[in-house]
Amino acid sequence: MTRTLAAWLHGTRVAELKAASADGRGITLRYTPAAFDLVPGRAPLLSCSLPLDPRPLDATHFFAGLLPEGEALRSMADLAEVAAIDTFSLLARFGRDVAGAVVITDADVDDLEPRSPHIEPYQPGELDDAIANLPTRPLDLHDDSELSLPGLQNKLLLVAVDGGWARPRNGHASTHILKADDLRHPGLVDAEATCLRLARAAGLTSVDATVETFADQRCLIVPRFDRTSGPDQGGAPARIHQEDLCQATASDLRANGGRGKYASAGGPDLEDAAELLDSYATDPTAQLTRLVQVVAFTVAIGNADAHGKNLAFLHPTPGQIELAPLYDTVPTVLWPNLRTAPAMPVGPRVCNIDEITGRDIMAAAKLWRVGPDRARAAIVDCADTVAAALGSCITPDTPDALAASVLAACERLHDT
Repeated sequence: MTRTLAAWLHGTRVAELKAASADGRGITLRYTPAAFDLVPGRAPLLSCSLPLDPRPLDATHFFAGLLPEGEALRSMADLAEVAAIDTFSLLARFGRDVAGAVVITDADVDDLEPRSPHIEPYQPGELDDAIANLPTRPLDLHDDSELSLPGLQNKLLLVAVDGGWARPRNGHASTHILKADDLRHPGLVDAEATCLRLARAAGLTSVDATVETFADQRCLIVPRFDRTSGPDQGGAPARIHQEDLCQATASDLRANGGRGKYASAGGPDLEDAAELLDSYATDPTAQLTRLVQVVAFTVAIGNADAHGKNLAFLHPTPGQIELAPLYDTVPTVLWPNLRTAPAMPVGPRVCNIDEITGRDIMAAAKLWRVGPDRARAAIVDCADTVAAALGSCITPDTPDALAASVLAACERLHDT
């Protein structure tokens, strides 16, 4: 008999999932009757790429987007004793705490919490060991881990407890993400923390980043913007639904040698994001203006790796979306061996991230039907805010070259 999984959203069983191929790579989704009571018409519920429809839908790329890449994916597959391409089996094993509010269980489960989700506080030295072992045990996976997080970098998921941190078990909702410094690019997490502080000053993120040292490694710790402190089922933190741009456009991450998140390899671009906001945002004008600010900020910090997995939408209410707080704000321009061409082109001109001007963003905004006065004001205001906040956001651990790079970029943004 074919195995079936259930997808839950805020306590409601909204869909059933089946493997669409023998290897588990493909996934078919069928919405439940309860889903049609949540949103009108063909509005998005789980994803902009999965509007409500009584027919079975191809949900392969949305659900594949909940899993990590690279070594973390291989480690998950080894623990589950399945192939790394078997998305269906991996979700069955690890789908209880993922990005957004969706929770995945076996279909024969009537209760959203058939097992008791709980936490295990890290004892002295245990978190240091977990971080030191991330290269061989990504996400600090254990036999009782039922969690997943997209991305390539060494990360793990934490739950904040009084006086320290705990490991989520059996699908307990995590509250924080820890990212260890990249030993190939030392200083990266301190640079990202500074840029997140700049993003907060610019009103573009709610993420309050801290950097701590564990196992002699600098580690960035950020609260999850898709979790709140209020209780969800089982007393866990409440989940907020979100999806990234690749999921919202059903982009195939495995395309072109696993580079499908980049626009140059067939992934989504800024115009795709603008079209979704225009279609589904409660206030499209405000959200498109915010998109202009996001692009200006990305240029200001020199982040050429702002691809479709690093731009996300919140679903504040069923059927509606808005831009999520910024995250993964890495100033790649500081490391010569990281990419220099923007992951999503800005305007029609082909150039590196440190050559983009305000005029390039104006040209892009015109395609999104953002008026020139509104676009110019958004760009200049972002540049001025970032430049003014720079002094208060830099710490002794911030890479020395960041300030000069940001100030030079802010000057270019005034060229509108």
